[in-house]
Amino acid sequence: MSARTFQELLIDELKDVYDAERRLVRSLPKLVKAAHDPALRSALENHLTETEGHVDRLERCFEQLGENPARKTCKAMEGILEECDSMLKEADDGRLRDALIIAAAQKVEHYEIATYGTLRDWSRQLGHSDIASTCQTTLDEEERADKLLTVLSAELNTQAARTHTEM
Repeated sequence: MSARTFQELLIDELKDVYDAERRLVRSLPKLVKAAHDPALRSALENHLTETEGHVDRLERCFEQLGENPARKTCKAMEGILEECDSMLKEADDGRLRDALIIAAAQKVEHYEIATYGTLRDWSRQLGHSDIASTCQTTLDEEERADKLLTVLSAELNTQAARTHTEM
């Protein structure tokens, strides 16, 4: 779609992130299953529940705009998730897998943080204060998830490096 107005640009970006969140709902269970560390597994399970809530919130945003929820292929998320799948196939060890999962999950979070910050600002500019507030709520959740992954990575990456550093 070629956006002709700022409102169309907002709707187009909502479609993109809606596709990204729906992809994550399908992909996160695979990451949960692949995770070796119980704390990482728990964090991923919790974020899956949050992500399902993000999908619901986006559907409400579409309704507020008088639009049907629709998806536009999110090439960025598609690429991140394909890269993650490919890397996980090559990691037999649980500690290495955990390091890869955290790396992929943080790429996802950083993409979402950028997207929801933009959507919040665009919504404010267009006078959609309810949508801006909704995007801020999701942005806060994405930032918390990223911080938790950073904390987990400190320990799990150390374990992976200690176990798999070639001398």
